[in-house]
Amino acid sequence: MELYNSTLESGFILVGILTDSGSPGLLCTTISVLYTLALTSNGLLFLVITMDARLHVPMYLLLSQLSLMDLMLTSVVIPKTLVDYLRGENAISFEGCALQMFLVLTLGGAEGLLLAFMAYDRYVAICHPLNYMVLMRPRICWLMMATPWTLAFLNSVIHTSYTMHFPFCMTREIRHLLCEIPPILKLACADTSRYEFMVYVSGSIFLMPSLAAILASYTFVLVAVLHMSSGEGRQKALFTCSSHLTVVGMYYGAAMFMYVQPSSYHSPQQDNILSVFYIVITPALNPLIYSLRNKEVMGAFRRVLGRFSLIQDAHLVMSI
Repeated sequence: MELYNSTLESGFILVGILTDSGSPGLLCTTISVLYTLALTSNGLLFLVITMDARLHVPMYLLLSQLSLMDLMLTSVVIPKTLVDYLRGENAISFEGCALQMFLVLTLGGAEGLLLAFMAYDRYVAICHPLNYMVLMRPRICWLMMATPWTLAFLNSVIHTSYTMHFPFCMTREIRHLLCEIPPILKLACADTSRYEFMVYVSGSIFLMPSLAAILASYTFVLVAVLHMSSGEGRQKALFTCSSHLTVVGMYYGAAMFMYVQPSSYHSPQQDNILSVFYIVITPALNPLIYSLRNKEVMGAFRRVLGRFSLIQDAHLVMSI
């Protein structure tokens, strides 16, 4: 217990990918560029969808939530990582580690559930277009936006509190980019095998039904698309669904390797690469995948820019 209190007071040391890298300067620059891209693109996409009334439809409201989650997820980890590298300090307090774990679990879990709801939205839009406004009416849409946050919050509270209650008597060094359950459990001096199995079970329960729902939705969508008579409609539907599936593949691939793969197969190098992938690379790519070839989003972006230009011109005229 004395060693546990020592850890509680002194905290941990994050030995992440920048510390173990052979070219930390280059990697730090790359992560900084990706973080700036993620911050800018997700922030702009969230702002455009929020400000443009034409995009206040279920598909784009759900997309705005994805942008918000990605924006927050990458900001929970990357700024501290970069500042720590520049200062040459990698310490994180016990409370800070618990908070970071809680936020990452909440945001990551909510994103997985949200992707399932986004798949259902596309299924309804393509397979049941005449009933879309009924099946995706505002009340249901708001429920689909709130449910991922609520369930992920509850899941995160349980796992964070239980993980951080263990006594830690091993080294204070967490060989990972951030505070997550698998690397934290390696520092515990109590038997964590049962809890590791529970993490595996809960991770499977949290991820697998959502992934099954996504695959089922897009299977029905693909069948419906192949029967479309309009070539333009088929192309638009295939592009929308392929972009969604790209995001799904990136997210679920990393999440399953991290939380569903048995702990004996984990290695610090592999976990660090996975964490960089879903903490900064995926959030940077998501807005580009969803918006670059989306005429509605680009049109809304131009309208918002035009609105800001008009406001700026009005201020200039008033100042004169």
